[in-house]
Amino acid sequence: MTIEQQVTNLVEEKISDRPDLFLIDVKMHANGNLIVLVDGDKGIGIADCAAISRHVGFHLEENNVIEQAYNLEVSSPGIDFPLKSVRQFQKNIGRNLILKLTDGSQKEGKLLSADEEGVTIEEKITAKGKKAAYIETHLQFTQLNEVVVLISFK
Repeated sequence: MTIEQQVTNLVEEKISDRPDLFLIDVKMHANGNLIVLVDGDKGIGIADCAAISRHVGFHLEENNVIEQAYNLEVSSPGIDFPLKSVRQFQKNIGRNLILKLTDGSQKEGKLLSADEEGVTIEEKITAKGKKAAYIETHLQFTQLNEVVVLISFK
């Protein structure tokens, strides 16, 4: 079992009594940084991140899982972090997204819905000299390469 799998199990164990929290990603980098990203339906606080960090760190040390020196970082994904899970998509319904597709193209639109299959966005289509039209587009997760929330400073 890899370090990532062991940490995933520890995080899932720690948040099992918190249905509002969910694991996004676990990544062990060659430089010794062990990054754990956790989110919540209504966000995640520092106290929850600290509790998860203590739980994971304690069990990693107790079982001597990692031989070399490492730095454990538990946080929520930043706004610029690509959306990965259905719950992240559902949390961002109503926000504008930039969707990079596997065919190399890119779409932009407001997220209307998300389920296990994919997402539905409202795209603004503009043609020269015509009024903008809005169309609903459904995209399967298999068509998506990377999706990020469009940050607007308006």
